[in-house]
Amino acid sequence: MNWFYRLSVVATVLCLVVVVLGAYVRLSDAGLGCPDWPGCYGHLTVPEAEEHIARAEARFPERPVDVGKAWLEMIHRYAASTLGLLLVASAMISLRHRGSSMPTKLPWVLLVAVLLQGTLGMWTVTWLLKPAVVTAHLLGGMTILALLFLQTLSTRRAVRSASPGIKPPPHVSPGLRRFGLIALVVLALQIFLGGWTSTNYAAFGCPDFPTCNGAYWPPETDFRSGFKIWHGIGEDFEGGILSQDARATIHYVHRLGAIVTTLLLGFLALRLWRKARLPVHAAALAAALVLQVLIGIGIVELQLPLGLATAHNLGAALLLLAVVAANHRLWRSA
Repeated sequence: MNWFYRLSVVATVLCLVVVVLGAYVRLSDAGLGCPDWPGCYGHLTVPEAEEHIARAEARFPERPVDVGKAWLEMIHRYAASTLGLLLVASAMISLRHRGSSMPTKLPWVLLVAVLLQGTLGMWTVTWLLKPAVVTAHLLGGMTILALLFLQTLSTRRAVRSASPGIKPPPHVSPGLRRFGLIALVVLALQIFLGGWTSTNYAAFGCPDFPTCNGAYWPPETDFRSGFKIWHGIGEDFEGGILSQDARATIHYVHRLGAIVTTLLLGFLALRLWRKARLPVHAAALAAALVLQVLIGIGIVELQLPLGLATAHNLGAALLLLAVVAANHRLWRSA
């Protein structure tokens, strides 16, 4: 049991690293640093010797070798592959503990999820950064992170359940538990909007704050193009293909979603503190929420610095973990 718990902790931390690395790769325009999959220009590592680069560019004439971007992409792939191996190990260990208090179904759900995530990673490259696929890849990474954290929390509970002096979870109303789930769904929708904004290169759709192109509602909107999910296969989406009006629409909807999400999660933190008597969970959620809002404002004011934009993805992941932890604690009292 203890080994499974430690493996879950390591896998959760590694998954968080993979999510942040994926964001850095995307924001660095390195998503096509290796135009094939799973290798890089037909190699297991990045071609750096002159003869290898010459052969790679002859094979992919439309994609000249950029060693820096290629290494970013491959490091991300190596980390993701390592995570997949850890999840295979977790699933195998769970077979030996059927009937125990440790999770036995969730490791297999995670194994299926990571296989699907690998397929999305392949399509991200082979379908030339299609926004629907890249956004789904982001959501898949966040989902695996949330499930891994849930597995870690559940296993930790099983490990500690035999220890004396552990306080039982406080009793909370069914309404508060339902509210926690609603908050989780709303946060997931907001993460989708953030991913859609990034994959459609709409971060500069509204270059000012709190206004958008000088107005509190974009002067020209294009919801039809901005939220068109499928664009067909074969078109290169690197750099984006949408008009400025469509990008401004996407960005502004993301801002509206941020307002709704902030109010909802802020209210959840207040209720965790006052009603559920969970000050640690309330403080963690409030801190992650404030940090994420400040990073979001800073991105616009500072014109999308790479480090801050990557931190925005990390902030979303930490906020997700805080909400998952709160829901886990609330539903323990059911």
